[in-house]
Amino acid sequence: MISSLALSLTLLAPAPLPAAAPLAPPVLASFQDDEEKPDKREEVKDALKSLKDHAGKRGDEDIEAIQVIETLKTEFPESGPKDRKAIVKGINACLKSKRKLTKDKLFDNKLHLAAAEALGDMGPESIKDLSGWVDHKSFIKDLDMRRTLILSLGRTKNEDAVDPLVELLTNHEPVVQASAAQALGDYGFLDQKERKAVFKKVLDVITQVKNALDVGQTDPIVQDRYDTIAGPMLTTLQKLSGHDARDALVFRQWWNKNKKKDWDEGKD
Repeated sequence: MISSLALSLTLLAPAPLPAAAPLAPPVLASFQDDEEKPDKREEVKDALKSLKDHAGKRGDEDIEAIQVIETLKTEFPESGPKDRKAIVKGINACLKSKRKLTKDKLFDNKLHLAAAEALGDMGPESIKDLSGWVDHKSFIKDLDMRRTLILSLGRTKNEDAVDPLVELLTNHEPVVQASAAQALGDYGFLDQKERKAVFKKVLDVITQVKNALDVGQTDPIVQDRYDTIAGPMLTTLQKLSGHDARDALVFRQWWNKNKKKDWDEGKD
């Protein structure tokens, strides 16, 4: 049964993109490469101390904190394992810094958004932190923040992020569902068996919502949910399969005919 919880945020579903061939797997640094990179550097230690100091000023120095985060983003790929772990820990600590609503009753989340976005470039070390914050009580009402966390989780392009993203496909918030689907579009490089499994999960969700919409066409909540998830989910189905379709029913028919076939046959 489709949840009747009201949306806190309405997104316009983007138009599906043209189908694309599966993505190439990301190039990951080897352990040997990590060992050759400098570690426990004073500049990283100093930057982390500066970040902690700025973030601890209750929002008064969040701009300065964000500038330090940008510096740490450039340092991360050049760092050894100990520094990388310390950088993730330091940036993750920014998400623990509480901020009050602005005078206009908006979330004062610029530091949180910057931290969440940065962690997307710091996988696999950041995966556990990112997935843990998505449904955390601190951000449960901040859908913009949750969306950023989810997209960053996908941007790690690490297979350990797939299961947490798949679980979010059935979240009661349509924005969360849509974001999880969009993030899974980054995983076109998966082994074909795993890619088909993710495809099936996404297809099942959008089919369920589409069926509910067809039954209760006057239900604005169901319509709103479908409008929010349709674009991201259809786009991700295209990316995972390489098949160009713009409708859930068409994808279901295609899946029934092609689920056991080689989707990558004839592709480089």
